[in-house]
Amino acid sequence: MIKKIKYLPLLTLLASCQSAEKVKLEQYYIGGKEIFEKNCANCHQKDGKGLQNLYPPIAGSDYLDDKSKVITAIKYGLVGELKVNGKTYNQPMPANTHLQNLDIAEVVTYIYAEWRNETAVTSVEEVEKALKNK
Repeated sequence: MIKKIKYLPLLTLLASCQSAEKVKLEQYYIGGKEIFEKNCANCHQKDGKGLQNLYPPIAGSDYLDDKSKVITAIKYGLVGELKVNGKTYNQPMPANTHLQNLDIAEVVTYIYAEWRNETAVTSVEEVEKALKNK
């Protein structure tokens, strides 16, 4: 949380020029990028292209077609074979049970903005619903 404070002046400036939704998207994107780089980039890489035959890509991934699956995979991890873009991967993905629902909403917002050009915020309510229905 301390790292996010350094962006506060930037966000204040943006707030004066942009809608509340755009500011929220920017906040979630920045926070999500930090979470991604700390928790996900080691395997999926900062560019989202994955690591050769070990870890699947996020960039251009058909796995992103189901956001609920992405949310539950981030929270609870994955074990066993996984097909992404027709290719099979079989490395476990660790659970991120330490992440709060807001953290997951931010990282999912970042992922979908970065690699799907989505301009909508993934809400905490959407995360809660996906985790509840798991």
